[in-house]
Amino acid sequence: MFELLLPFFLLALFLLLISIIWRINARKYISSDTVASAYDAWTEDKLLERLWGEHIHLGFYPSGKTNIDFRKAKVLFVHELVKWSGLDKLPKGSRILDVGCGIGGSSRILAKYYGFNVTGITISPAQVKRARELTPSGLNCNFQVMDALDLNFEDGSFDGVWSVEAGAHMKDKTKFADEMMRTLRPGGYLALADWNSRDLIQNPPSFFENLVLKQLLEQWVHPNFISIKDFSNILRTNENSLGKVSSENWNSYTNPSWYDSIIEGIRRPFVILSLGPMAIVKSIREIPTILLMNWAFRKGLMEFGVYKCRG
Repeated sequence: MFELLLPFFLLALFLLLISIIWRINARKYISSDTVASAYDAWTEDKLLERLWGEHIHLGFYPSGKTNIDFRKAKVLFVHELVKWSGLDKLPKGSRILDVGCGIGGSSRILAKYYGFNVTGITISPAQVKRARELTPSGLNCNFQVMDALDLNFEDGSFDGVWSVEAGAHMKDKTKFADEMMRTLRPGGYLALADWNSRDLIQNPPSFFENLVLKQLLEQWVHPNFISIKDFSNILRTNENSLGKVSSENWNSYTNPSWYDSIIEGIRRPFVILSLGPMAIVKSIREIPTILLMNWAFRKGLMEFGVYKCRG
């Protein structure tokens, strides 16, 4: 009898262990310092880079197709957002600010394929260091440690401002928008993508949905989520946007990313094993949050908002 129950016991024990690790290592937002520390850790252990490549953001799957390589889908996302936002209308040599640049994947594409002169900023020193290491000499990219809520640039310094999946880490969404619009020159292009919740006032979350949102906030250092409509209104009321703001929900194009982000670990098991035993624990530790993200985006509790406007 015990032998029959042993596999179930071991599975229960394993799940309990992961649950404990998940809770102990929760990454609650306290300040911008906690965001910096989390991204420093993610960068230095090299797990995400080895599994997902140079882009931590989601991929783009045309018409929801899933037979696309995860890394190629991430590159395609950059090109699709460039085209949708009108950023490709800017001439070569245009100055672009990449807010929340990570390890520079998008910045390098913007510089290499479109000839832009890109400045990437992130609050993580480890990301800046790695971005510089990955950037070939001669490519017009430079990277700096900087808080997106206090950009150290003059008004109108850039022809285009780019930001992908950074705003969810910003406690003050209005300040985040204001700083980007302040540094965008008149007539310049803003291209932005972010994780949003649905309109929780118009459509209040259930008890279970509240629990899910709480976990999504606490596990990946997010202070709060707001709806696509609310962030669009913040952009529209900025004195430099003149109300010329458009937004869309790209859930149907990006949702396959969640399962693919897990499957990459199955496709490349030796990548995880090569980083040592703790990499295995860290990989498994992220799976519950990824599955919750997948559920939330597929059910419409979360939405992948894209935004464009002219300065």
